[in-house]
Amino acid sequence: MSANLNVDPAELAKFSELAHRWWDPESEFRPLHQINPLRLDWIESNAPLAGRKVLDVGCGGGILADAMARRGADVLGIDLAARSLKVARLHALEAQTTGVEYREVSAEALAMEQPGRFDVVTCMEMLEHVPQPASIVRACTELVKPGGWVFFSTINRNAKAFLLAIVGAEYLLNLLPRGTHEYARLIRPSELAAFCREAGLEPQHARGLQHNPLTGRYWLSEDTSVNYLMATRRPADAE
Repeated sequence: MSANLNVDPAELAKFSELAHRWWDPESEFRPLHQINPLRLDWIESNAPLAGRKVLDVGCGGGILADAMARRGADVLGIDLAARSLKVARLHALEAQTTGVEYREVSAEALAMEQPGRFDVVTCMEMLEHVPQPASIVRACTELVKPGGWVFFSTINRNAKAFLLAIVGAEYLLNLLPRGTHEYARLIRPSELAAFCREAGLEPQHARGLQHNPLTGRYWLSEDTSVNYLMATRRPADAE
């Protein structure tokens, strides 16, 4: 593996060990299954997916990529965790999902290979796991067509997020495996917006993702203090 690749080997190993459980809705990936309808509808409310060419960066086992393909998009999911991609391909085969394919390639490498090819780019729950999130944002900008949409989701960095997203979710409620997130890698909305502007994306709006641990319900709100999603666009006149 190239020393210049924007990836943390420990993060790859972490998700590779769990790869066989991606499509078990009661596994460590249960929260992703539960929030997937929310983030899917939010994406489509901004950028209708049918007939669009869509890239899912950091696709993992394909939960979002598969769902977008089922909405009529032509989807490419990319990741650097080979075992997760094998699971994604197997699920697509078993579920007979058409319009989705997967590649083991970095966002930066694909941006050099296929600049401006995609109508929509998604990068969900991934930025907080890489050493250089700004590099991923730049690659997403280069990959989307002028006028196209780029969607991100990640976790805020503050005391509340530490208590709820790390201490609560990982150590008290066991919603996620312990060590899933590192506080220092969390990203404030202002920081993500700055990454986007520096790369040439225009932030449109952000939404918070809320969770009630007693009922298990998730919903979107205006509160971005913990988990949040950000919609951005590449200017139509961008070169």
